[in-house]
Amino acid sequence: NVWTPAKKMDDKLPVIYWVHGGGYSGGSTSTPMYDGIGFAKKGVVLVSVAYRLGPFGFFAHPELSMESGNGSGNYGIIDMVQGLKWVKDNIANFGGDPSNVTIFGHSAGGSAISLLAATPLTKGLFHRAICMSGGSFTPLMTDKQRGVGLGLPTLKLAESNGEQFLNGLGAADIKAARALSAEEIQGKLSGGMGGMRFRPVADGYVISNDLYSLYMADNFNDTPVLLGHTSDEMGSFGGNQNITKADFTKQIKEQYGSHAELILSAYPHATDADATKASRDIRNDSSFSWNTWTWSRLQSQKGKYRAYQYYFDYHPGILDAGSGHGSDVPYAFQTLDNPAEPPKEEDLRLSDMISTFWVNFAKTGDPNGQGLPEWPAFSENDQKVMIFDAAPGARPLPALERLKVIDSYFSALREKSE
Repeated sequence: NVWTPAKKMDDKLPVIYWVHGGGYSGGSTSTPMYDGIGFAKKGVVLVSVAYRLGPFGFFAHPELSMESGNGSGNYGIIDMVQGLKWVKDNIANFGGDPSNVTIFGHSAGGSAISLLAATPLTKGLFHRAICMSGGSFTPLMTDKQRGVGLGLPTLKLAESNGEQFLNGLGAADIKAARALSAEEIQGKLSGGMGGMRFRPVADGYVISNDLYSLYMADNFNDTPVLLGHTSDEMGSFGGNQNITKADFTKQIKEQYGSHAELILSAYPHATDADATKASRDIRNDSSFSWNTWTWSRLQSQKGKYRAYQYYFDYHPGILDAGSGHGSDVPYAFQTLDNPAEPPKEEDLRLSDMISTFWVNFAKTGDPNGQGLPEWPAFSENDQKVMIFDAAPGARPLPALERLKVIDSYFSALREKSE
């Protein structure tokens, strides 16, 4: 899909390339919340890309790896790369500038943006990156290392999962699987197979290693980045379920092993209510906050271009929780229209501010502009982020000490795998 405000082909307007989320198994470009007209009205061309999902996009298998010679399991990511090539070759016909392309995604789409930023296949195809509630910087998941919070599977593990999936389909080999209809495969998925098993793979071709290691080795596409997440991501994933302090302690000891005591000291859990909040906080931190913070740190340390980080904590009328996963997306797209609950004036003002920041960044690589609160670039020495709440402004990164504890856990796992 393409939304453009251009009046003629040589307008050379900035381009934003949108990648939707959905856990790599769902989602769609047709979601009304992703309507690009708001961005077009502010002077940019918005392109949204569809990509293969579930086993059609992220199925790895030894036969497929041998067939391609370049591993398997990253077909959905390759679709995104092909979309960027299409933009390079064709967007000028829509008044867009192929030399000024910003890749932009949320959730799994945001994690995909981090992969596009680290693969050599996209070199020269984009010039800035925006990631909302994504990133994939944790150590690789292997057949021997399955610690909590680990990210991309190795090709060996993904191929093993693929063999199990093929067995579940009742297919003896890839030829037999290809003889099945899409409906038959989807039927198996709805019966409980698959799910998050289908995700991008460290295949040695599209992605050669975990992203942290790639950045440390200067193997990434160096561009300005704008990154952030919401204050209570897990609230949208059943994150408010109660847990006792005893169960929380047991769970942390089982999941974090030798790091458990350090984790427990960072997340207060003196009462059952505290434990419930701590359980939600640690999942927010390990799944979202740490990835965003780590990407900002790596870009500011290793790249020549700046990183800008935000924290979305706007939740009017919900005083006992934070902002859930995806609650910031309609503010960026200016798609707050909801007949059941029309947006208030302050909601529209915040949406206009956020979308203007995004558009400014797409135009110049710097979100700042006239009439907006100053947004400083992230740095190791001054870890200020733009906090979007009832009074938006740049303030110190929330929960920094907790993130340092999570960082020590992932660092230990990374050292163990080397």
